[in-house]
Amino acid sequence: MNKHNTAATGSISFREKVAYGVGDIGFNFYWANISAFLLIFYTDVFGISAAAAGTMMLVTKIVDAFTDPMMGAIADRTKSRFGKFRPYILWLALPMAAAGVLTYSTPDISEGGKLIWAYATYTLMMLIYTAINIPYSALSGVMTADSQQRTTLISFRFIGGFTGGILVTYLTPKLVPWLGQGDDVLGWQLTMAIFGIAAALMFLATFWFTRERIKPINQIPESAWRDIADLKDNKPWLVLFALALIIMICITMRAGSGVYYFKYFVQRPELVGEFLSSYMFALALGAACTPLMTRFIDKKRLMILLMSLTGVLSISLYFVPAQQVGLIFAINLAIGFVLGPKSPLAFSMYADTADYNEWRTGRRATAMTFSAATFSQKLGGAIASAAIGWLLALLGYVANEQQSAASQDGIVLLISVIPGVIALLSAFVMRFYSLNNQQLAKIQYELAERKAAAAKL
Repeated sequence: MNKHNTAATGSISFREKVAYGVGDIGFNFYWANISAFLLIFYTDVFGISAAAAGTMMLVTKIVDAFTDPMMGAIADRTKSRFGKFRPYILWLALPMAAAGVLTYSTPDISEGGKLIWAYATYTLMMLIYTAINIPYSALSGVMTADSQQRTTLISFRFIGGFTGGILVTYLTPKLVPWLGQGDDVLGWQLTMAIFGIAAALMFLATFWFTRERIKPINQIPESAWRDIADLKDNKPWLVLFALALIIMICITMRAGSGVYYFKYFVQRPELVGEFLSSYMFALALGAACTPLMTRFIDKKRLMILLMSLTGVLSISLYFVPAQQVGLIFAINLAIGFVLGPKSPLAFSMYADTADYNEWRTGRRATAMTFSAATFSQKLGGAIASAAIGWLLALLGYVANEQQSAASQDGIVLLISVIPGVIALLSAFVMRFYSLNNQQLAKIQYELAERKAAAAKL
């Protein structure tokens, strides 16, 4: 085997793993904020109705989701001295920060004007997020060809991501009133400015300390439509596509309803930060344990087990009274731990399906593989965000007021039974995933042989 292939399958340094993981801390200064706080920001601070906010988030996320495959095609065809994917992490760090501040700004205009502002700024933020996040996700697929190393690398990513989530969910409810000094509009702007600057510095660290090692056997890129056609015939990837859609509905629904749950059902809004950040800590702990779990349990079986437990635990939360705060925290922590490995497992499997596609067709489209999967995630998040807004409106939700019994029950369903059933559905879908450890080992061996043969020509 030649030097290049040895480097591609060898161990990645601890520093490089940390540098890659740090990038997802930066991304979650946006993603965790969107998941946990954007909807309640729009309804309780920005001043638009729950139904209008839900529809806006659905429409803009669908538009944004369709740009994911486009960005994947662009990134796969990028050639620069920095590689295919790393340049975007450098170029778009500061535009991302500016877009975040604009999205969380509240202009003094009519309600109709505010709605237009919300559509425009949120769309802009998510388009820039896509243009930097798709290359970042694809980067993990070209840093190493070793499946276990990828699982470890992506575990570092999601440990970073959940760390970012902990910081955001704990600090945001405290920073907004502290920075705004009674003016939540100003508080949100300044909070997002701080998060944006911190994220930009983290993106720069990822760019500087990571390297792209894997190059496709076929150096001449096919058309983007060819890449999409390959994915359409890639059965393991199709299962992951459906899985990402379903699981993201579950995750976004739980995250987006958590603030409403503590504010209006438990009626302890001062505990929102601790509730969400402790959940993120449990997610990070679960993600950190993923490489250990995959040493003993096949990825497919592990995913089925974890999503089944997530479903059962989520449904059990429905039966806990509002006064049992300790039990609410305990169940939420358990859900976080069993749900934490989902993300590193799924993203590791995306990279495996990119290898499978190259093994099957001779063509590799790493960014397209990840971007089309991200499309599915964003679509799932859009459906969940819209469903929260629509259900709250249907049940008579009124911002910053005592909620009716129907509205309270709807809030509890949104964080318990509904995502629980969806989690059980995802466990069923995972039964159709076909790649196992033995097949992946065969694929990696044969790809390495092909690349060694091609290097001799």
